[in-house]
This record gives sequence, structure tokens and C-alpha cells, in this order.
Amino acid sequence: QVQLVESGGGLVQAGGSLRLSCAASGSISNILVMGWYRQAPGKQRELVATITSGGSIDYTDSVKGRFTISRDNARNTVYLQMNYLKPEDTAVYYCNADLFILVVGRRNYWGQGTQVTVSS
Repeated sequence: QVQLVESGGGLVQAGGSLRLSCAASGSISNILVMGWYRQAPGKQRELVATITSGGSIDYTDSVKGRFTISRDNARNTVYLQMNYLKPEDTAVYYCNADLFILVVGRRNYWGQGTQVTVSS
């Protein structure tokens, strides 16, 4: 029943913007950490940004100053605002979360991924 569902991916011109959303659903009592990863063809999956329940934020160096992660705990949702997109940002973006599930306890979950393609 617990799921992470991403949305907001698509095709955009270089220099453009996209906002990704990830909504967690199910018997969630607390969101501990939510973050975004990405995987380009032929590349390892890499961490893009994370935000903790306390509001601590980290970004990988390649997106600093361009991407912004935020959350809406009331809606169990995390966002990734991506500005000044570059072709090298092209990847499948995955939402990841450490959630405290009612009765079960702490568990880690992955979303299905959303494709971001940046054209020159």
C-alpha cells in the first residue's frame, strides 16, 4: 500500500525549467528523509538532493545553484525545482524516502522514476 509516485518529468529545452513532485501514500506516520536520485544511460545512479525531517538539505555539486529541493510534510510530498537545465541533466529521476510506517516501522522506498530530457 505504501508508494512513492513521481511526476513532472518531460522534454525541455536547455535553459528551461521543470518541477518534479513525489507523493508518498499509505500508512505513513513520519517522513524521515526524502531525496532525489538520477541515472543517465551508461551511468551509475547518483544522489541529486536530500531533505531531512529537520529541514537539512544537501545537493550534489553539479546542481548547486540550479536545483531546489523542498517538502510539504502535510501532503507527504517532496519537490525538485530544476532551473537552467542542461543536456547533461538528462536522466531518469527517482524519488527515494525513508519512511516510518504505522506498525511496520522504518522502511526505505523507491519511486518508479520519471524521465527528464533536456535538448540542445
